[in-house]
Amino acid sequence: MKILIVEDEVKTGEYLRQGLSEAGFVVDLVNNGLDGYHHAMTEHYDLVILDVMLPDLDGWHILKSLREADKTMPVLFLTARDSIEDKVKGLELGADDYLVKPFAFSELLARVRTIIRRGTKTPRDNVLSIADLELDLTRHRVIRAQQRINLTAKEFLLLELLISHKGEVLPRSLIASQVWDMNFDSDTNVIDVAIRRLRSKIDDDFENKLIHTVRGMGYMLDTADKI
Repeated sequence: MKILIVEDEVKTGEYLRQGLSEAGFVVDLVNNGLDGYHHAMTEHYDLVILDVMLPDLDGWHILKSLREADKTMPVLFLTARDSIEDKVKGLELGADDYLVKPFAFSELLARVRTIIRRGTKTPRDNVLSIADLELDLTRHRVIRAQQRINLTAKEFLLLELLISHKGEVLPRSLIASQVWDMNFDSDTNVIDVAIRRLRSKIDDDFENKLIHTVRGMGYMLDTADKI
């Protein structure tokens, strides 16, 4: 498994490289945004560990550019920016996880292994569908009514969870643990924002709405005539 670290703090970068190498990973380390962007765009990585505040090009722009280029490798933000707004922004841009400095290496390693393990699971079915919506897990493609819909990596995971449990009400706590690998915090609106963004792409332009809010319980994916 190969990991790219984009970190401008020399001690932190070397600490990460040594620890992850000793854990059995192949690690590339760069210390500025432009080099990080170039490596991520031109080479294959199983995970990118990305700082936000970087010389030349910040982490927000790197991740946004990667997702716009349909690069779906997992990204873990590792940053000192600890506000809820920053966490929401990172996850909305398509990050798979967000860890705040200072951090315990054991926690980072656990998150790294979870993200990579999730990304290497063999799907039960290559194509999941409901009504006129199809989710192709192999090609990482979403089509509704023969129209291609572009999703971020996080939106794709969220839709995969919903469609895998179609007809079931999924509580926010389950969505948080399955999609973001985090405990549910009632003070954050990360999940509601993500659902709203997904709904705007999946439902807004179509008469038959598939994503439904069940007040006080959570969200579900189902055809309208079954609600």
